Amino acid sequence: MEQKEVALSVSKAILNGEWDKLNGILADDFTYTGDGMHFNKQQYIDFMKGMKSAFSNMNMEFTHVISEGDMVSIRFITTSKHTGNFMGAAATGKNLEIGGNFIRKIKGDKVMQEWQTTDLLGTMSQMGVGTLLGYAIFGVWLKKK
Repeated sequence: MEQKEVALSVSKAILNGEWDKLNGILADDFTYTGDGMHFNKQQYIDFMKGMKSAFSNMNMEFTHVISEGDMVSIRFITTSKHTGNFMGAAATGKNLEIGGNFIRKIKGDKVMQEWQTTDLLGTMSQMGVGTLLGYAIFGVWLKKK
């Protein structure tokens, strides 16, 4: 499988709720760093399950996919509806458009690492000021763990 396909298969497995497939794509020592959070493989899968359950009608457009060496960079736009609790924020019922970037390190048919940035301020602004406050509190709590 081509590196770009391996990198995109992570997002596609999450979108489809294919958790066993995601587990198989990620290396056992996979690490994630993004938006102030650091996860190992199981923490990443659990976080993505929570995200998937909090946002319905989720779709991703991959506007730019660039591969160089063992790295694949992906610019994405996600559309969804906020229908469940997520990171301390109650469901708002609002339709969201979320932009960001992934960089995924590939070795063979496995994803070894992921770095991500998301337009969190734009996302939280779409969800409302209460959500922004909830996220800030959650972020502080997470860093203390």
